[in-house]
Amino acid sequence: MSLTSLSLRREISDKTLVRSFSYIDGRWQASKSGDTFTVTDPATGDPLGDVASLSASESAAAVDAAQAAFSAWAGRLPQERAVLLRQWFDRMRDHREDLARIIVLEQGKPLSEARGEIDYAASFVEYYAEEAKRPNVEGITSHLPEAEVELWLEPAGVAALITPWNFPSAMLTRKAAAAMAAGCTVVAHPSSETPFSALALAELTERAGIPPGVFNVVTGRAATIVPPWTDDPRVRALSFTGSTEIGRMLYRHSAETVKKLVMELGGHAPAIVFADADLGSAVAESIKAKFATSGQDCLGLNRIFVERSIYAAFCHKFTEATRALSVGPGMSDPDIGPLVNDAAVAKQRAHVADALAKGATLACGGQPHALGPRFFEPTVLTDVPANAAILTEETFGPVAPILPFDTEGEAVARANDSEYGLVAYLHSRDPARIYRVTRALQYGMVAVNRTKVTGAPIPFGGTKQSGLGREGARQGMQDFMELKYVCRNWAEERITHVDQ
Repeated sequence: MSLTSLSLRREISDKTLVRSFSYIDGRWQASKSGDTFTVTDPATGDPLGDVASLSASESAAAVDAAQAAFSAWAGRLPQERAVLLRQWFDRMRDHREDLARIIVLEQGKPLSEARGEIDYAASFVEYYAEEAKRPNVEGITSHLPEAEVELWLEPAGVAALITPWNFPSAMLTRKAAAAMAAGCTVVAHPSSETPFSALALAELTERAGIPPGVFNVVTGRAATIVPPWTDDPRVRALSFTGSTEIGRMLYRHSAETVKKLVMELGGHAPAIVFADADLGSAVAESIKAKFATSGQDCLGLNRIFVERSIYAAFCHKFTEATRALSVGPGMSDPDIGPLVNDAAVAKQRAHVADALAKGATLACGGQPHALGPRFFEPTVLTDVPANAAILTEETFGPVAPILPFDTEGEAVARANDSEYGLVAYLHSRDPARIYRVTRALQYGMVAVNRTKVTGAPIPFGGTKQSGLGREGARQGMQDFMELKYVCRNWAEERITHVDQ
């Protein structure tokens, strides 16, 4: 345990949840070279602790451990895997407050949001503990004489999981619980911005009795840790949440070994607000969609299209609601916490400056906040021109651009004018319009007159360059499984009678 991690441990009731080493084959492992990296509190810039930075050969050894554990884990009865996952869920629930505080300190999000993330993260473990028992052999009507036809779902093998900093617990459990329920063993690499959450979850898998080698967490530089996984043919599935740019790179690097890929990539969510919408509800839901996780969310609202007849009223109400948002360190439970790093703040400044230079109007905010270098004022830009960078690039921060439209067709076309297709938000009370526009939107998910749509039972994912595959629901587990077709010639089989 490094000395600097004491600053993190002071905030946690169960001190052993704070781990500084990687977790491989049921053991806590430092780098043989002694290399570490420092994790800082985004609210203050103060160091929270040093974490082991493993080498490429040590990362490859994690695959060795997962491969060695695979046959026994895949061979367990699904009910046995379900019991162990349920025990992991129980321990997450028991340590909810400590897990939430770890998120606040290393990621910066408000405490109530962090508690919500732990609930969300645990829900996937609970869901897949139940779903583990359900992938059955499926019989289908044979197309051949004297033949029986069956379809089997089998675990793919070792699964590599690469998770982001904005939801450091939920993105790991959403992937790992699905893979482990399917019978896969996993090697996971958390973001170096937020490794303590993943290591705490590893501690709880150990307490839950999950066997060594089934769940491995490898910390260090992504450029060092991940290539041994993409190159290794024993890694049969790779799941990644992060930017489209990195997703493309992983796609290319996984091609040589033809892995199953699940990718949840960038989002550039539009909202379309029609004049027949409930204005108060549309404003309130749009505030939620824009500013949750301080805007650092792939589901974050990035373009707000409002029908011209209500445009002025919407802008006024939205701006007033934005001005009312509180800003502060996550432990004070504000509406808006710090951004994760200096680059995130620089991006907000650049997007605001670009939009204003091209003719947008600053309704409120627009500057770094007086609280410190990682804080940015909640910002509203109106009359944003079509050539502004913020309308084509993910902002990933608390800056909201609003612009008017005149026709339904125009609104849909502008909403679809993006390489991304993760989620879209729609506000209207006209059933026919809701149907038409929902059908026309080129997005994997559409939220109608609400913001929250995600959860363990739904298949989360997007279209276009927002990703591949789905996470959550039965589809999320099936993406870690292979379909085997079995055709049996029953005429050649003989029944052997055994005397009792």
